Amino acid sequence: MTDANGLAGQTASEVLQNELAQAMQTFLDFSPEPDITGDAPVRVFFAPGRVNLIGEHTDYNGGHVLPAALDLGTWVFVRVRRDKLVRIASTSFSQVVEVASDEIHYSAQDDYANYPKGVLREFQKLGFDIPGLDLLYVGNLPSGAGLSSSASIEVVTAFMLNEMLGADLAPERLALMSQAAENQFVGVNCGIMDQFAVALGKADHAISLNCDTLDYQRVPMQIAGVRLVIINTNKRRGLTDSKYNERRGECEQALRQLQRVRPGIRYLADLDEAEYATLEATLESEVLRKRARHVVTENQRAKQAVDVLRRNEIAWFGQMMNASHVSLRDDYEVTGFELDTLAEVAWRAPGCMGARMTGAGFGGCTVNLVQDDYVQAFVAEVRAEYTRIIGYEPSFYITDLGDGVKEVTREMERDGSCGGK
Repeated sequence: MTDANGLAGQTASEVLQNELAQAMQTFLDFSPEPDITGDAPVRVFFAPGRVNLIGEHTDYNGGHVLPAALDLGTWVFVRVRRDKLVRIASTSFSQVVEVASDEIHYSAQDDYANYPKGVLREFQKLGFDIPGLDLLYVGNLPSGAGLSSSASIEVVTAFMLNEMLGADLAPERLALMSQAAENQFVGVNCGIMDQFAVALGKADHAISLNCDTLDYQRVPMQIAGVRLVIINTNKRRGLTDSKYNERRGECEQALRQLQRVRPGIRYLADLDEAEYATLEATLESEVLRKRARHVVTENQRAKQAVDVLRRNEIAWFGQMMNASHVSLRDDYEVTGFELDTLAEVAWRAPGCMGARMTGAGFGGCTVNLVQDDYVQAFVAEVRAEYTRIIGYEPSFYITDLGDGVKEVTREMERDGSCGGK
């Protein structure tokens, strides 16, 4: 992933390699004691963040989504200890959390460490004995930006444990365990999309996922001459602090009212647009009509996008992204002034083929398709206009679609980033 601000004299790959070498030294300083770790090797695992290209707020309504893994995310450096102590550190936080592996429980004071602790607990529920571990998390995902930093932490922890314990669990199972950790241990009522995309992503592909059945297909993203630009409003948002749960409740209320006249409906996304048009008047308030309308139309866009992308109709897909943002703004009402400003400025900027908010909303990021020859002009114009209107700058990231979770120990050894035991 490249920050559009860049670093003079260094490629993005060189910058990342240097940062990971520094992270390795940080880990060795954190985990230096041979009497505790013995000859246990250092292993390194990576899980990406994700961007949802289309299909927003459809996941918990039984619908389709189209996320993709990014080439930025979370690394975990790990080695086994001889005792039963789990030590958790992060380069993003000063706090180090220590807990006995047989005494794992939620603690608000442990902050970020509750995400990996929740995954450890999921493995314990399956009967696995968790050894003592030294864990260092290193990430380049902007926190609270809607790019699934929490899912990235959860899935990299799940994959790491799967490998180190020889659990042989499928990626789909790891995604579900990671979601359970966030739902039940941390207490955030997220859907399955984020963990699924992080666990099963593939370079240069999106994932079309049916969130009801978990049936999925990887969809090639043939976007030669077009770059994916993610723009952060730099207005932080959190699921627990936003109106996310309120929207879920409104959708559940709308579903119950529709089931009075259509008892067979299990989810709002079971309806297509024509069916919904015949039922909309049965909903008792305009708010519920708008919420259900968004789910139905957005689900149709997410399903149609598969064929559009397979035909390489990128311009048409960009128009679908624009329509998605309008629906999220007008019917679902989860955008807000900053996201709307960013999308509207992008639509007017040179080279923009499509732009929409991504994530839960109320801040966070937009995802933009921009013609390669216009990226610099696009960034310059959006930066200037957004700053003029909002009063502070957004952040830009020019990114590729990457692979899902994986071990990178050998890769780092080959690059010279993984030194010592």
